[in-house]
Amino acid sequence: MSEHICEFREYIRKAITPYHSVAAGISLLKQSGFEELVMTAPFSLRAGGKYFVKPYDTMLFAFTVGEGEMGAQAFHIAAAHTDYPCLHLKPTAELAANGYLRLNTEIYGSPILNTWLDRPLSLAGRVALRSENIYEPELRFYDAGRPLVTIPNLAIHMNRKVNEGVELKKQTDLLPLFGLHAGEGQEAEYLLAFLAGELQCKKEDILDFDLYIYNAEEGVRLGANQEFFSAPRLDNQTSCYALLRAIADGGREDGINVIALYDNEEIGSHTKQGADSMLLMLLLEKIYSSLGMDKANLNEAILRSFLFSVDVAHALHPNHPEKYDPVNHPRMNDGVVFKISVNQRYTYDGQAVAIAQQICEKAGAKFKKFVNHADMPGGGTIGPIISSWLPMKTVDIGVPILAMHSARELMGIEDEEAIIRMMTEFFS
Repeated sequence: MSEHICEFREYIRKAITPYHSVAAGISLLKQSGFEELVMTAPFSLRAGGKYFVKPYDTMLFAFTVGEGEMGAQAFHIAAAHTDYPCLHLKPTAELAANGYLRLNTEIYGSPILNTWLDRPLSLAGRVALRSENIYEPELRFYDAGRPLVTIPNLAIHMNRKVNEGVELKKQTDLLPLFGLHAGEGQEAEYLLAFLAGELQCKKEDILDFDLYIYNAEEGVRLGANQEFFSAPRLDNQTSCYALLRAIADGGREDGINVIALYDNEEIGSHTKQGADSMLLMLLLEKIYSSLGMDKANLNEAILRSFLFSVDVAHALHPNHPEKYDPVNHPRMNDGVVFKISVNQRYTYDGQAVAIAQQICEKAGAKFKKFVNHADMPGGGTIGPIISSWLPMKTVDIGVPILAMHSARELMGIEDEEAIIRMMTEFFS
């Protein structure tokens, strides 16, 4: 197994929530010599400098400043997202009945619901604690770090049509089993007491929590020649890791490289930490201002720059080829996928695609072009969102996977290497 794949497997093991994805990314950047900046303070940048900024706990920017002139290609930017479809705890999370204690959840995004059943699941996220300054509560990241809950299926003897396709009711069927309880009325604030014990704090000091149920299974290689990798959260940690690795390894002399890892793509991106916020523009303005250039210089630079929107793509399913375009489809291990949509569900610009193709060729990275089946429009990405207010040439790319939005997804082992090579070339 290559060094990159070993590191990726460890990264995805840690990236269990958007909070932990950002923390894992910061760890990788620090190991590569990146310095932390703060969005609410002036930047003091130097030629050859490497920096990262965490505007919010679930999103991350990183950028490098070239040592030469700004050059024609002022900004090379690549964006991905840290979130994934899953289950999220409601504020009052205890549900007790018949001697069982369950957790009350809501669905985040659009997961394949039945894939969350009968798996070892765990709990992680962020907890807010009482503090001296009411405007700055103490924030703690939390990870149970062990299988903690599960969602059991109903036996086929009591659900005879289960193999014919049975709808799961979210408020009934997607409630994780947390434990047993002694009697009615003793479940109140059980979770808060549990968290207080885990965090070694007072139950009364827990003001709020943002906690996710995550798949506690680890990634494994499989296939006759170990050519596949099966793991949770491939959408979109494949992209986050590739961009982190590429900006750390690349080094462009004549411009500024930027990666933007956003939250909330799975629910539309219309949040302060999502791709439809103005944060990326604020970052570019602060960079240019600190380098002694004005807004006019920035506007001109944006029009000369290039953006990759990096998210997973649909690999051809061996059992359902009829769901795909007859010829414009990738298999796993076909390399980087260019996602094309004339209706701009993915950003499409023939000139930009030609540039992306030549970057792959120079990097020695395989690539394939993908277009949805004409009768199945498919999903969207952050590419059209960002390029609508940051008007630069943009291409949507990603690695092809199967079982997208499942609790466990499948990819080709060679594809992660291909997108790392391509993005490293883009940043070099």
